[in-house]
Amino acid sequence: MRTPTRKGRFGEYGGRWVPESLVPACLEVADAFEKAWADPGFRDQLQTMLARHVGRPTPVTPAERLSAELGVTVALKREDLTHTGSHKINNAVGQALLAKRMGKRRLIAETGAGMHGVATATAGALLDLPVTVFMGEQDVERQSHNVFRMRYLGAEVVPVRTGSRTLKDATSEAMRHWVSSTEEAHYCLGSVVGPHPYPWMVREFQRVIGDEAREQHMTVPDYVVACVGGGSNAAGTFAGFAGTSARLVGVEAIGGSGATFGQAGVLHGSRSLFLQDEHGQIREAHSIAAGLDYPGVGPEHAHLRDLGRARYVAVDDEAAVAAAAQLARTEGIIPALESAHALAWVAEAAGTPDLPAGSTVLLTLSGRGDKDITTLIARSEESRA
Repeated sequence: MRTPTRKGRFGEYGGRWVPESLVPACLEVADAFEKAWADPGFRDQLQTMLARHVGRPTPVTPAERLSAELGVTVALKREDLTHTGSHKINNAVGQALLAKRMGKRRLIAETGAGMHGVATATAGALLDLPVTVFMGEQDVERQSHNVFRMRYLGAEVVPVRTGSRTLKDATSEAMRHWVSSTEEAHYCLGSVVGPHPYPWMVREFQRVIGDEAREQHMTVPDYVVACVGGGSNAAGTFAGFAGTSARLVGVEAIGGSGATFGQAGVLHGSRSLFLQDEHGQIREAHSIAAGLDYPGVGPEHAHLRDLGRARYVAVDDEAAVAAAAQLARTEGIIPALESAHALAWVAEAAGTPDLPAGSTVLLTLSGRGDKDITTLIARSEESRA
């Protein structure tokens, strides 16, 4: 997991597939990030903000009762304990600082589960940058808790009513808005997707997860597991372990399994793996977890899959809901439904050749489940009916 080529390629994936009008903006962001990331002053400022305002470092928590039930030793990297409640804040603070450095006057963001929107609104409030967040109308309805949080923090939330009215469409609208406002606004993209330099830049802002976990874990775990939508928490986690013997496993939603079942194509400015029909059109994704409701993965994940360095698997809604309940019952932690997908794979695979008994597992808990309580209540009522 190194720096991509000058054209932003990870093997055959990545690049900058954008309208000509967006090329200068992408080049500006790439140049600014390269200089900032090489500047010890910028890195120190970011580290200070992550410590003071985000609560880093987050702990690695042994999941002792869950481990006893599963027959494998599970430890949780606790991104749910960050300020705002998910890993998204790491990247949002980094990009907001970069926007300030670039002289931008406001931030644009897209969000699915709402956590990136909340994180960007938080970073904007902290650094006095107005924020506009695009969110699919369906996600506005199922994540009303986070919509309130964004607006309470001063952000404008724009419902997107086109297409499937979920994350894919919110991303498309945010990029369209950016085209008309590149001089004043920075697009704070929330995952390792989009045109270069975003897949690389977001991974670098999120690698604090993997770097911390590698230092905290006394020995290299047999398996490192994380959920994958676009794939930012997984990319950040994997970055800390790609050079070790750990087996990397990314867990997708069955209805948004671009790395597991996708084909090469182009969407949102980069070439990667996407769910497509027989005509090459992007298929609509579905997941009970709004943050996994995306038809593809970031280009570096596609490259890691092709190399065989990481394995990608998919689980369904029911397994994720059951895994969330199991973690709540055994460890007193209600996870985000996104993270519950990773937990579900561990629960299903434990004791099989995919995850032999006695294995050690480091799993990134990317966020907390407050935002999903309404969904979990509805599922519970359905099961009792």
